[in-house]
Amino acid sequence: MSRHAERKYRAVTAVQRRIGNPLLRRLPFQTLLETTGRVSGLPRRTPVGGRRVGDSFWLVSEFGERSQYVRNIRANPRVRVRVRGRWYTGTAHPLPDDDPLARLRTLPRGNSLAVWVMGAELLTVRVDLDDRDAPHPA
Repeated sequence: MSRHAERKYRAVTAVQRRIGNPLLRRLPFQTLLETTGRVSGLPRRTPVGGRRVGDSFWLVSEFGERSQYVRNIRANPRVRVRVRGRWYTGTAHPLPDDDPLARLRTLPRGNSLAVWVMGAELLTVRVDLDDRDAPHPA
């Protein structure tokens, strides 16, 4: 990773950890990705942008394999996604062969712009949802 990309990664993750994520997780209709911590085994909720398409949820990680939630997915791909206030379970799949810039063009514009601006190593993630319509309790 270049020096510029490393500085960007450190700056963005510091802001996300201290301000963005704690605030956004509390908003009732913010989309969240819940993974299982690879070390702690505890649920980890991360605000994400993305879009549900049929039985899948698509998102792009702005820091690819360096994102903590991607590392958690690699250790345990079973996740939950909260979309429009409803929880769904599924299995996440990082897709390094997918074109993340093309994928961003199919996702909500506001988040896609933020990911593109903040990101350094983009990675597409697809979550195959277990059941389309049955919500799960928080």
